[in-house]
Amino acid sequence: MSEISRRAFAGLVGAGAAGAVAGTAATAPAAAGSPGERPFQARHGSGSGKRPNVLFILGDDLGWADLSSYGAPHIRTPNLDRLAAQGVRFTDAYSGSATCSPTRFSLYTGRFPGRTQGGLAEPIGNRTQGLDPNHPTLASLLKKAGYATALIGKWHCGWLPDYSPTKSGWDEFFGNFGGALEYFSKLGQLGDYDLYEGDATYKDLRYYTTVLTERAVDYVGRKHDRPWLLNLNFTTPHWPWIGENDEEAAADIADRIRSGDVLGGLKHDDGGSVEKYKEMVEDLDASVGKVLEALRRSGQEDNTIVIFASDNGGERFSYQWPLSGAKAQLLEGGIRVPTILRWPDRIRARQVSREPVYSPDWTATLLELGGARPDPAYPLDGHSFAGYLLRGERAPRHDLFWRVRGNRALRRGDWKYYRDSAGKDHLYNLAADQREQADLAAQRPELLAELKAAWEATNSGLLPYPS
Repeated sequence: MSEISRRAFAGLVGAGAAGAVAGTAATAPAAAGSPGERPFQARHGSGSGKRPNVLFILGDDLGWADLSSYGAPHIRTPNLDRLAAQGVRFTDAYSGSATCSPTRFSLYTGRFPGRTQGGLAEPIGNRTQGLDPNHPTLASLLKKAGYATALIGKWHCGWLPDYSPTKSGWDEFFGNFGGALEYFSKLGQLGDYDLYEGDATYKDLRYYTTVLTERAVDYVGRKHDRPWLLNLNFTTPHWPWIGENDEEAAADIADRIRSGDVLGGLKHDDGGSVEKYKEMVEDLDASVGKVLEALRRSGQEDNTIVIFASDNGGERFSYQWPLSGAKAQLLEGGIRVPTILRWPDRIRARQVSREPVYSPDWTATLLELGGARPDPAYPLDGHSFAGYLLRGERAPRHDLFWRVRGNRALRRGDWKYYRDSAGKDHLYNLAADQREQADLAAQRPELLAELKAAWEATNSGLLPYPS
């Protein structure tokens, strides 16, 4: 490790806060939670002093309240609820965008998706788009600092031959390149077979969630001689709405894909149900439980940071209450996601944090905790929460910025500026109105103008969308 990396790991203050703050973090209570849950407070001076492993688990299109610990009345997620009870449950955590690939860009790079050409696709849909292999990533920077790196599951940041996790800092890759696939045949977004080990196809026609779980169990159970990063990206509960016993329905979807109706087959508009969605989320929970049990058996549990989140808000059958909106929108339901962090060596159990945080912040945080140095040529947009989590410092006070085609949003403290697809500007106080129904734009025109100007200032530094 370089001297600056050693200093970072030893506990120097992370990335500084940017921007003025109006109001404080939202204080409206979130649904559910674990018994005895208390406000987050850092635990000083604990831990082994070793650099932590990182297990970052992403669900796919999982809504904010789809876990029972977040309020789902009909879905039971005992393993993820237990994970939350063993660490910190974040009520005001967000994805970096409202769809799959731009959020992954923001997590992998720590920067707004609009910083790069590939991040402008919402989402990536052809072989010409992808994450530039020359751009530093969470994996490449941690690898440079001595970490082993692996990505298992959904990549969705470009296809071969130009784009791949192994070209962007991950030592190992096992998973799919595209945004969706049929869970048995592995026929994917471009109509062809989409399960790979490294850059070579890997044949396995079993249920995809099961296959990914087995791979992750194997990885965390290995004898590692250095700290490691594992990005475990499930496709569950993304469409098509297929469970482990639905081979007949899966075969019908595969036939539609082979006949040329690729998007129609995968989107499965004529299938699915609340009960099927429940089955898929509960299967995701069981799979996460198996991986966490393997981590426990390996003896690495105490010094492994586990983060669980979703890549964006929920879709058709998701439970979002009380949020409005869904995937692809910048209303809360499209970007606020369940997020859990556990690190037994350093962080107390049964805690809840209401601090606003989103995908690029986790990049900055994990780089600092791993003793890695960001590349100065690619400055981060995220802000490290290491000081908040470990040293009792105030959480970074910075604007959370989003831009998608047809929507814009910026959150500052309790206040959110939002422009809808009709071009109308709105202002909401999220502490009092999580559902975004009380538009205060007419009452607070000065604040609306201030937040709008802040959004415009950030947007001016991003790449324009292609016409």
